[in-house]
Amino acid sequence: MENVNQGSKPSILRHAPLAAILVAAIVGYFTLGDYLSFDTLNENREQLLAFRDSHFALMALAFIAIYFTIVAFSLPGAAVASVTGGFLFGFGLGAAFNVTAATLGAIAIFLAARWGLGKALAAKMDASEGSLKKIKDGLREHEISVLFLMRLVPVVPFFVANLLPALVGVRFINFAWTTFVGIIPGALVFTWIGVGLGEVFDRGERPDLSLLWEPQVIGPILGLCALAAMPIVIKTIRGKKDI
Repeated sequence: MENVNQGSKPSILRHAPLAAILVAAIVGYFTLGDYLSFDTLNENREQLLAFRDSHFALMALAFIAIYFTIVAFSLPGAAVASVTGGFLFGFGLGAAFNVTAATLGAIAIFLAARWGLGKALAAKMDASEGSLKKIKDGLREHEISVLFLMRLVPVVPFFVANLLPALVGVRFINFAWTTFVGIIPGALVFTWIGVGLGEVFDRGERPDLSLLWEPQVIGPILGLCALAAMPIVIKTIRGKKDI
């Protein structure tokens, strides 16, 4: 009995970070939606701008920490945070802070999932000989392309793009750098919206996040998706020719 208890404690500890993230995400979904919003930003924008002007470094660190927490715990308000980055810090610094915070938050989810369910699931996929093994081998062969596509395709939820790679055994270094690079296009769009947010608030309006779906914006992103998918297409065609 003593050995069983000792063996179960590490197992529970491994799952604790991911469990905490899931609980926080559920609680945050029902409790924080009204607070992490553009209305809240509008109501407090003068105080935020004044604090930024007097304590810029502290504001930058606080912003990155808050954005990191939103992403790491899958809380509502990631889009609001991205736009806020442009509103408070301008296009260049805002985009840099947004990408940094979102990447770190994504890495936190990845490591939490890898530490818990990821290792066991990846081992099972390696040991299997059926469809699970084929999925794992296919992902490993096209790992970079798949990771980029998950970041670039707008319909893939950010949480899924963080969690799924950890569960199927994606290499950490590949996950980290493709996340950093892959979220840059979307971050630039949201940051740019934030740059003009003050004028939007002055007109009594809310920011239009549908800008992401405008042809001049979504077109280049889809082009990047096609570029990321090209290695998969080429290998598939070559494989059929070899057959």
